[in-house]
Amino acid sequence: MKRRNLLRGALAAGLTAPALAALTAARTDVDQTLSSDMPQDLADLEAAAESYGYGYHGQAPTRVLADLVSDFTTLRPLLTVAQPAPVRARLCRTAGQMAGMTAIVLHDLGSRRESRAWFATAARAAAESGDDQLHAWVLAREAMVPLNYGAPRAAAGLAERARHVAGTRPTAAATLAAAVAARAYALSHQPEQARQALTYADALMERLPEGERSDTWLTYGEQKHHVHLSHAYTTLGDTRLAHISQERALELSAPTSTMTRTLLNIDAAACSHHDGDTEQACRRTADALTTLPSDYRTGLVRRRALDLYEAIPAQHHHERAVRDLRDALAA
Repeated sequence: MKRRNLLRGALAAGLTAPALAALTAARTDVDQTLSSDMPQDLADLEAAAESYGYGYHGQAPTRVLADLVSDFTTLRPLLTVAQPAPVRARLCRTAGQMAGMTAIVLHDLGSRRESRAWFATAARAAAESGDDQLHAWVLAREAMVPLNYGAPRAAAGLAERARHVAGTRPTAAATLAAAVAARAYALSHQPEQARQALTYADALMERLPEGERSDTWLTYGEQKHHVHLSHAYTTLGDTRLAHISQERALELSAPTSTMTRTLLNIDAAACSHHDGDTEQACRRTADALTTLPSDYRTGLVRRRALDLYEAIPAQHHHERAVRDLRDALAA
């Protein structure tokens, strides 16, 4: 009777803040007894993980990183108490996704050691969740750390592990793993293996279900496929096919996809260098670097531009365009 009178008094003025607080308290009291097996925050955290999967959306990587890690820490109290097996699996899956995406941002910022540590956490969470495709996705994304920072053979090993875990079904993780393996083999001067992996990635892509083709970090859309093909074909020196993938990837990339568009432009510049126009390659790369916001002018983008600079024979380093690229890298 006392609660009834309190509720009537609170609601007499309508749905005011005190009234809504009283309603929430009443619901929570009963809800907690009904759903003790399902943490109240789980659905919100799963939705947050899905939202983060859409990438930077023009935000600075450091801002996305701060938000991701903040939400990730919310999982800790839920993981430290006993949960029914299905709930534990969902929590671990969300933890694996968030840790993997945190590792991606750290990789993009050039923090290799921290990125590998977060990928290790993501792999443990994915393995415990029982989601083989998530586990394969984590391994394939982790392979991109050594791939982009000078250890392509290690990258190939991780990518092959990812392919094994993913299996032969046409899934986003399996397609990603094959594409990353192709890039790793190309960088390792194993062109035959690279082309075999590219053929396999294309075959998987053709059969990939529509639900796994969206443009997120956790899925594998056509834009992402052509970004990988661009780098693989550029590395192989097949500039005709590289240009086709570069143009298609740029068509599919949003204007806010700053990092992706810059990497594609650097790939195109590397193709110019391969085709004999080193001056144009240097100018295009220097322009790409200098027009970038400072938050993006580090890590992966700088590494890719440095790869181009280091591929230019020393006897050309005195030329104006090459010096301009060196200055842009030093800025």
